[in-house]
Amino acid sequence: MIPGALLCMGSAPCVAQELSAQERYAFESVHMGTTFRIIAYADAEDRARAAANEAFSHAARLDSLFSDYRPDSEVSRLVTRSESNGCAVISPELWALLLEAQGWSERTGGLFDVTVGPMSRLWRWSSRRGQLPPPERLHAARGAVGHDGLTVDPVEPCAALERPGMALDVGGIAKGFAGDAMLGILARHGISAALVDAGGDIVTSAAPPSSPGWLVTLPGGDSLRIANAAVATSGDIERHVTVDGVRYAHIVDPRTGLGVIDAPTVTVVAPVATAADVLASVLTIMSPSDGRRLVDRISGVWARSRGNPEWTAGSLPMQTGADQAGSPPHR
Repeated sequence: MIPGALLCMGSAPCVAQELSAQERYAFESVHMGTTFRIIAYADAEDRARAAANEAFSHAARLDSLFSDYRPDSEVSRLVTRSESNGCAVISPELWALLLEAQGWSERTGGLFDVTVGPMSRLWRWSSRRGQLPPPERLHAARGAVGHDGLTVDPVEPCAALERPGMALDVGGIAKGFAGDAMLGILARHGISAALVDAGGDIVTSAAPPSSPGWLVTLPGGDSLRIANAAVATSGDIERHVTVDGVRYAHIVDPRTGLGVIDAPTVTVVAPVATAADVLASVLTIMSPSDGRRLVDRISGVWARSRGNPEWTAGSLPMQTGADQAGSPPHR
């Protein structure tokens, strides 16, 4: 990419001049069990801080709605509400998330499925003990999973879980969804060059001043530059368990109810963080051929899998292969 092309589209000469006079500000806060970071270029620290504070407050709200660890979250309460009242009125945020999730379930043939909650809870329980789930409990959990058992009204903010024992786990989409929302808040504060790191799911707007893009270091040490795009990586590098000599990831395969065996490390670049988050998770489950076909069908998406076998698909919006390993993760 040509540096000027990112900042000088449309009325961009003015944007480029404004950005060049701005300063870099960085903030961080803990949400969803991880550290969220914001880097923003602004003409004053108080403007950047006010925007970051509002973005972090929104992340905290989303955590209170989406967490399946918290019994008072909306995701947790939806189980009892839908059992007693049918379609339950839900927040606009959860409604938008579930509509998006159902769309991805359709695109992936059910391999992305936020109703995997019974399986993921059972897998957490058993993997902490270094063992596989008891067969009878695994059978019961598998019977309570299936995105076709989740009804989301396309017109009104309403949803229902229609099978006994169903539960939601939105961990494969929530951080990306939060990152996109936070970047939107920064934009509403007039910040046009920003990066949000939602616990490893990175989403960016315009490039920093005098730069062709945000430098992001990938697993393995190589790097790329992006702007107006997102990056997410998933795999079992940091979170896995070995049982009877078999390595299982924390990512649950909805076909088996167990962690993915020998999961590859998958990195995805996409236009928005929600898509990057979902795809990075689901591509660790899919076969290489199915994964490549899925990526090739989606405009503006690139993916790389480091496993057995290794593969890439799609096209990068921006890439600098000469960046050296060991560079800062983002600038």
